[in-house]
Amino acid sequence: MSRTQIITTGVDPTSLDHACQTIYQWTETARQSHFVVACNVHVVMTAREDQAYQQVVADANLVTPDGMPLVFALRWLGHKSQTRVAGPDLMWQWCQNYPQIPIFLYGSDPHTLKALTARLKQHFPQLAIAGSYAPPIWDRHQEPVYPHLRADLDLIQKSSAKVVFVALGCPKQEFWMHQAVSVSPAPLVFVGVGAAFAIHSGQVRRAPKWMRAIALEWLFRLLQEPQRLWRRYLIYNPLFLLLFMAQLYQIRFRQT
Repeated sequence: MSRTQIITTGVDPTSLDHACQTIYQWTETARQSHFVVACNVHVVMTAREDQAYQQVVADANLVTPDGMPLVFALRWLGHKSQTRVAGPDLMWQWCQNYPQIPIFLYGSDPHTLKALTARLKQHFPQLAIAGSYAPPIWDRHQEPVYPHLRADLDLIQKSSAKVVFVALGCPKQEFWMHQAVSVSPAPLVFVGVGAAFAIHSGQVRRAPKWMRAIALEWLFRLLQEPQRLWRRYLIYNPLFLLLFMAQLYQIRFRQT
């Protein structure tokens, strides 16, 4: 893969199948932990404003294009066949293709985890769910280092899981995975999946496929949660478009 810069963030041109295969290879051969960031406009714009977060994303072993704006951007930058690799889709495909690899569900709340476990078992009866845990709320600004990190990693290690799906929300889950990779006592693969737990548990409706295909999932989510998401979509999305158009202009200018 050739990591490609979109504004200030590097994104890996990949596919769902290739991402799953890469994670599988890590579970089989890696001697150290890895982490995966599902990158959307929110991640790119947050990283642009926060240098520490920018470094976290840059350190990720795999950064997938989660969101059609990034897919379109990669296509404009030469990756013509790029498809979307969203966190919820990556998690679902992994469970479908590699049910024998033990997974751990980390994040959200106990009610969501219970519903999620039941639904995953319904769809994938052979799926090896080694464990799940809803951690207490972490205020990253008051405690830059997650205070229960080693205890939680010990819990995950004792479960014999190899892949940990992390749903803490951006940017917290990326900071948590970055810290976890550096101190994990066993080689694990951490995959940030954002809203996947809420979606796959049935608690949050996902946009129809046709809306996702034409980059309108943001509108569907905004109508669902306007108070929480208005800044992300009404400010970050237009600003992303302007900054990316400026990037394209600079590329074309250098080529002339």
